[in-house]
Amino acid sequence: MIDVTSTDVISTTALVINFTYVLAAGLFILGLKFLGHPSSARKGNALSSIAMLLAIVVTLFDKQIVNFELIAIAMIAGSIVGIFAARLIVMTSMPELVSLLNGIGGLASLFVAWSTIEGNSQLSHFVLIVTFLALLIGGVTFSGSLIAWAKLSERITGRSITFSGQVVFNLLLVTAIIFTGYLFVAQPELSPGMTVVVYISIGLALLFGMMLVLPIGGADMPVVISLLNSYSGLAACAAGFALHNNILIVAGSLVGASGIILTSIMCKAMNRSLSNVLFSGFMPVVKNEMVIEGEVKPLSAEDAYYVLEAAQSVVVIPGYGMAVAQAQHAMKELQKLLEGNGAEVAYAIHPVAGRMPGHMNVLLAEADVSYEQLFEMDEINKRIENFDVAMVIGANDVVNPAAREMKGSPIYGMPVINADLAKNVFVLKRGMASGFAGVDNPLFFKPNTRMIFGDAKETLSAMIRQFSD
Repeated sequence: MIDVTSTDVISTTALVINFTYVLAAGLFILGLKFLGHPSSARKGNALSSIAMLLAIVVTLFDKQIVNFELIAIAMIAGSIVGIFAARLIVMTSMPELVSLLNGIGGLASLFVAWSTIEGNSQLSHFVLIVTFLALLIGGVTFSGSLIAWAKLSERITGRSITFSGQVVFNLLLVTAIIFTGYLFVAQPELSPGMTVVVYISIGLALLFGMMLVLPIGGADMPVVISLLNSYSGLAACAAGFALHNNILIVAGSLVGASGIILTSIMCKAMNRSLSNVLFSGFMPVVKNEMVIEGEVKPLSAEDAYYVLEAAQSVVVIPGYGMAVAQAQHAMKELQKLLEGNGAEVAYAIHPVAGRMPGHMNVLLAEADVSYEQLFEMDEINKRIENFDVAMVIGANDVVNPAAREMKGSPIYGMPVINADLAKNVFVLKRGMASGFAGVDNPLFFKPNTRMIFGDAKETLSAMIRQFSD
């Protein structure tokens, strides 16, 4: 007879768990690579989802898991909520959904860290340090994401919110967090269980997250979302160290690192540093004394048709207004008509167009626009002077020439799509209101610009009818 001891069974189980963790980590990395290009993004998302499912299922074999029923209920409930959220969400609300998901990720890490110290007085200093970091970063991510969600959904003003003495208040807040962290780690007998130190740590973290995001203006929300996504990954990584869970460490590190890289790319796209994005709300505003000269020249959709009908090349520059009007499908239909008429149609995508990273890519993918027709800002700017028509649909700040021409403008130095250099510019817009950054746009007054006022979807439909007649 073969004597199989309990130690052998435990060793085999640990081997299976760790092997599956390695497999899941590999799938995470491969999925992240596929997410780097729109054509393979869905495959990358699927691989990452499979990796997470594998990690969750194999973790259930761990001897510390004692209640499978609650876990199963939570997984089913989460799946139902996720399916409905993804199916029912409109494209204009996608940034808000991403903010909430970031916040939920931070909240989950906070609860994991909290459960680690619950009733446990035998924790090492290292575990206490990473547990405090998980509590801190998780709380900051959760409350900061809620503020970002409120700004994006216009439940509170999207502008920078500051008050007198805010810098001093923030310094005192940071000092309190450092002192609480010292008590948390140096006095471990105070930390386990629901002690006042734990409550204060969580409260300070939530308050700090709010104070970080409130001063940030609405135009910087895409960067904030990316940064909060990175925070959620770092919180998960810290929670993984606290739990001694390798796959949570790997997954959190990947999310944190990729979020930081994306944040850096977006800051570079705006020609700004991350510190400028985070703290510009406290800086004095430089008044711009330059006067925008010229007159607005409105044009009807029917008259715009004659220019488009003769055009050999058209570049479309989408913005958040396209999402609001749900005009992407109409634009796709117009694109087919233009191409049937012998014109080249390209789409120029600014890195921070919309309200979240990749917003315009997702919007156009929904309308089945070919990925080969999407061009980044730097690539399209090299040849934009050769386009017969530049159609600006719902974009504002990302095509504002004040970024090049007006020193003292809040967006001066920000790289923009040089739509004004095209031979003709059509701006599809409801009115003359400024963009999310609150900056007037000289493009509207350029001699080669024509303003086509009204709902973008209705305007494009009118152009389509002209082509069909």
